[in-house]
Amino acid sequence: MDQPLAARRNVAVLIAAQAILGAQLPMLFVVGGLAGQMLSPVPCLATLPISAIVLGSMLAATPMSALMQRHGRRAGFWTGTVAGAAGALVSAAGLYLGSFPVFALGALGSGVFMSSLGFYRFAAADTASEAFRPKAISYVLAGGLAAAVIGPQLVKLTSGTAIPFLGVYLAVAALNLAGSALFLALRIPPPPAPDGSAPRGRTRAQLLATPRIAVAIVCAMVAYALMNLVMTSTPLAVVGCGFSQGRAADVVTGHVLAMYAPSFFTGHLIARFGATRIVSAGLVCLAAAGGVALAGVDLANFFAALVLLGLGWNFGFIGATSMLAAAHTAEERGRVQGLNDLMVFGFVTLASLASGGLMNCAGGSAQAGWAAVNLAMVPFLALAGGALIWLALRPRADPA
Repeated sequence: MDQPLAARRNVAVLIAAQAILGAQLPMLFVVGGLAGQMLSPVPCLATLPISAIVLGSMLAATPMSALMQRHGRRAGFWTGTVAGAAGALVSAAGLYLGSFPVFALGALGSGVFMSSLGFYRFAAADTASEAFRPKAISYVLAGGLAAAVIGPQLVKLTSGTAIPFLGVYLAVAALNLAGSALFLALRIPPPPAPDGSAPRGRTRAQLLATPRIAVAIVCAMVAYALMNLVMTSTPLAVVGCGFSQGRAADVVTGHVLAMYAPSFFTGHLIARFGATRIVSAGLVCLAAAGGVALAGVDLANFFAALVLLGLGWNFGFIGATSMLAAAHTAEERGRVQGLNDLMVFGFVTLASLASGGLMNCAGGSAQAGWAAVNLAMVPFLALAGGALIWLALRPRADPA
């Protein structure tokens, strides 16, 4: 199989995996906070299970990257599905036992899956040509469009059990076990083991000192963390403002559709206008999402704000990923990708933890908590915007 055909085949496999296996994340984020609110002895800890997912992803990022660098992408992706199934079963046991600690512990396993899912976009670039690379990354993330529809609908189909949300977590476990078969069709050879004379590339400190890599990581951190900050609180805010759980699922569906639908053309926009401009557009959309959310708590405000939030994540995160992919060499791949995801999901973990505290402990009402969540976006948008301006003012001297 020639290289362009192999790259397209791998992208097709990864799109299917993103669509089918990725559907569990909308499921977990729709019900995680509501189930946590039901089990938690302290209201401010309601979103802790969602934070535990992100924490598990952060902790797994570096080992997952090293595993794939040594044994190939398929081994890492299978590790993720096994952990995802095990985590869902532990969370299901927590629901059955009425134990908040057990429920939150299972979320760590789901986080390991989330970490492996994050490497799908990097795997798409492994066998792609330089011209096809941003489109390959974008197409794989576009598989999340199907996940945005499948996940919330599965929540509606499986949530009607005697123990609330138990069926959802059992469905997540089954999804992991069935979807893992997709990777049998993946054809990405592991990187060759370096010998003593092979170049090792830059150290982690040197990579972080590279301006384009540093700014790409900062922008990815901000785009992903702010999306998670607001999205984690959304089901609590929608239900707290008098709407049904079904409406909350619909709002999350609209959000996840907006996260992934633009991926069909985001890669083309990056190829035409450059990654930094697309990241800038993403930051503008995130700011607009906060403005719409602060303007009111009608259902239309929730839908519009979450759609803008999804669009901002898409442009910001795919743009930052493309910036990063073009700024390191093959021998630096595992090092920089693991470092990137460790820092991104570390920041997302903090945002997720802050989301529950702001939503449940700021002002004493759902409206006040929702306003606090959206106001918290401002300083981080300023940080990412300032980083892009600083990069634009520097002479272009970073090695690609």
